[in-house]
Amino acid sequence: MAGISHKSSGSLQKGNYVIIDGVASIVSDVSVSRPGKHGHAKVNFSAVGMLDGKKRAAVMPGHDNVEVPIIEKKNAQVLSIHGDVCNVMDSENYDTFDLKIPDEIKAELTEGLTVVYWEILNDRVLKQIKNE
Repeated sequence: MAGISHKSSGSLQKGNYVIIDGVASIVSDVSVSRPGKHGHAKVNFSAVGMLDGKKRAAVMPGHDNVEVPIIEKKNAQVLSIHGDVCNVMDSENYDTFDLKIPDEIKAELTEGLTVVYWEILNDRVLKQIKNE
């Protein structure tokens, strides 16, 4: 399973991956407030969920760590297609499972093709057709 690493919230930039409320997200905006003499800098960031597209926001001290999802990119072969779901077999461990087919590749996807999928936290997402 894909895991989690940590990163200082003060080093976050637009486009970074973070976990907010247990959901893998992509940072869309970051602002840092620098308070007075004895305070700590606060990082205010917003992000969009990678799988659900929902906006999320968080505020935390700049010296705190945020969780970052480790995204594993893997290959699989398409065994069958049923509507907007395809059954695939992992190329390394030969596990078979179903993946939702994204609209942008639905027309080109056929049985026997090799596809790239991402494992993010406990989810698997079909990303693209692999060019042989």
